[in-house]
Amino acid sequence: MRRLFKPSFPVSHTRIKICGITRPEDALIAVANGADAIGLVFYAGSPRSVAADIAAEIAQAVPPFVTVVALFVDELAEEIERILSLVSVDMIQFHGNEPAAFCGQFHRPWIKALRVRPGMDIEAACEEFSGARGVLLDSWQAGVPGGTGETFDWRLAPDQLRLPVVLAGGLHPGNVADAVCQVRPAAVDVSSGVERSPGIKDAEKIRQFIAAVRAAEQLRDETSHDD
Repeated sequence: MRRLFKPSFPVSHTRIKICGITRPEDALIAVANGADAIGLVFYAGSPRSVAADIAAEIAQAVPPFVTVVALFVDELAEEIERILSLVSVDMIQFHGNEPAAFCGQFHRPWIKALRVRPGMDIEAACEEFSGARGVLLDSWQAGVPGGTGETFDWRLAPDQLRLPVVLAGGLHPGNVADAVCQVRPAAVDVSSGVERSPGIKDAEKIRQFIAAVRAAEQLRDETSHDD
């Protein structure tokens, strides 16, 4: 029988990742406002792609107990190993068509992005990537591996999965509260929704985004107690 992920205790703290960081100062702003993780994109096709030397500076600036996540899209294993040798990475996020065996070879915790569309069997994908720490549910768009700035139909996300869910895709300060209340993810992941321009974060949008998540948690927990 398939075992679906269901915490044995109330999950009141939704983890927050600010992705697409390209400057140390933006990482520090994210952390100062309460972000749990920052994301570094190592995909040349992204406007938020960051060179290894700059990424190393960003990672070095991050204080203890904040997770540094490296994002790759169908990258060669040799290049991933090179990046890992230069940058202090805590977790890897795979955003392409990487099989589970490939994802698990780098001696780091990892998560797998799934681009959600109608008819997709998310539960089966969780079985396939059972070695992951979680699955990131993102929007599907032909030819684009992520970072579309568009939401998907959150009703497609199952109520329970065997892996924790990171919700991404078109989140911003105006809709993340609804996302937290409706999907109840373990974490949310935002990039373009807190930017002034691609790769350049907006401090006020980051503050508003994180405040909206925390307010939604309180409302969600109050509603759960009333039930």
